[in-house]
Amino acid sequence: MDVSQIVLTAEGRKKLEEELAYLEGEKSREIVEHIKEARAFGDLSENAEYDAAKEDQARNAARIAEIRATLANAQDAVAGSSMIVSDFSIVGTTETNVLEHKISNESPVGRAIIGHAEGESVEVVLANGKTRVYTIAKISR
Repeated sequence: MDVSQIVLTAEGRKKLEEELAYLEGEKSREIVEHIKEARAFGDLSENAEYDAAKEDQARNAARIAEIRATLANAQDAVAGSSMIVSDFSIVGTTETNVLEHKISNESPVGRAIIGHAEGESVEVVLANGKTRVYTIAKISR
């Protein structure tokens, strides 16, 4: 996915910022400590602990880069708001979570509802061809 197309709610942006702070701070310090401990075991060419710690460091760096790119390029959802529709919320794609009843703004239902106001009812044609009416219960920041 092109990061310039990512949409985040204020809550989603905050979660990513918190994860970034953890990865750059505490997690990075833990990895450095593991590398130091592994070096103490001796020969690095046959040191599985050292290899594992270096792989962990690379994964951490990759995730940091991914979060930075997302935060730098993501757009705010509905001007930083989230929409509560009936029994679910419309959120940015990276925040989608079926178990928490959060659906993507890029889903057919999400696309149909975005741009409407609180209290409006929107008729949406579902994938099975049936239509359903959703009412926007709340828009919040």
